[in-house]
Amino acid sequence: MADTSRKVEIRDVPTKRLRVRARFVGEEGFPVIFVHGNCSSSAFFASLLKTLPAGYRGIAPDMRGYGETEPKTIDATRGMRDFSDDLAALMDALSLKRAVFVAHSAGAGMVMQLSLDHPERVAGLVVEAPLSPYGFGGTKDAVGTPCWADFAGSGGGTANPDFVQRLKSKDRSTETPTSPRNVMNGCYVKPPFRHPDEELLLDSVLNTHVSDELYPGNFTKSDNWPGVAPGTTGMNNAMAPRYYNTSSFAALKNGPDVLWIRGADDAIVSDTSLFDFGFLGKLGAVPGWPGDEKYPPQPMVSQMRGVMERYAANGGRFREVVLQDTGHSPHLEKTQEFEALLTPFLQEHAR
Repeated sequence: MADTSRKVEIRDVPTKRLRVRARFVGEEGFPVIFVHGNCSSSAFFASLLKTLPAGYRGIAPDMRGYGETEPKTIDATRGMRDFSDDLAALMDALSLKRAVFVAHSAGAGMVMQLSLDHPERVAGLVVEAPLSPYGFGGTKDAVGTPCWADFAGSGGGTANPDFVQRLKSKDRSTETPTSPRNVMNGCYVKPPFRHPDEELLLDSVLNTHVSDELYPGNFTKSDNWPGVAPGTTGMNNAMAPRYYNTSSFAALKNGPDVLWIRGADDAIVSDTSLFDFGFLGKLGAVPGWPGDEKYPPQPMVSQMRGVMERYAANGGRFREVVLQDTGHSPHLEKTQEFEALLTPFLQEHAR
């Protein structure tokens, strides 16, 4: 039975890489580290932390560029390694050898990278609506073949400029579809769902550090459609397939068991993502689309499943769970169902 009265403490942790702001539940028990995704923070796990079963120590950091953690530049040429190295440094600072990880969206990419670099530190891995192992944007098949040699259609130039500006100005309105509140309520979850802590979650989204060094990052112009290619700094470039590829997870020996939870109606990470230029072009929302042969929608779910199936064939274990009538954030939308999946996973792997 979940202990719904657990107190969440927020404090800073100095590490050898940067100062990290994190939420904590409990000082004893096996550690469970919650890793948020893009344009969010540890606040997205605030309610889940409170219901973490007794006997576990919950830790949810604000990742570099988000929330109140020290906003050091994201070196995108390292893919997600700035983030995975930050997680390892946080574990060192807290004297933690191993943890179970619960990672949402882009956070799953951070922990898959950590699993490759430090498999001994990941006791189990819950990935929720995970970033494709081949990154976000610019690839066209289940094995991550790039649409163009320069990976055009991925990176910092793919973020909607009005959304970015409204993030920067901390706009709380509902004026346009690209207002952060509308993006959060329309894409982070499946409408008409509205979270009871909507203002806290919006605070979290608006606490994204907007710059060329952090979110969304810089970009380069491209002669290939849609005219932008990855730059070298910032979050969206760190996710770009030019720099990020964790498909070698499939060959990982003695890697963690993986519980993959996703919503059937995810608008962000799917084979028909409303944030993917290939799918937007096919819909006619971005002019000049060169067609399915050259630039089809990125099959994000199929890419993840292919890597996980190869992982299983090489001796790893994974389970895919699809929650119906659910969007990009099952832990917010279907909290009880999510907890019913998480608790037995913790009981099996948190040791």
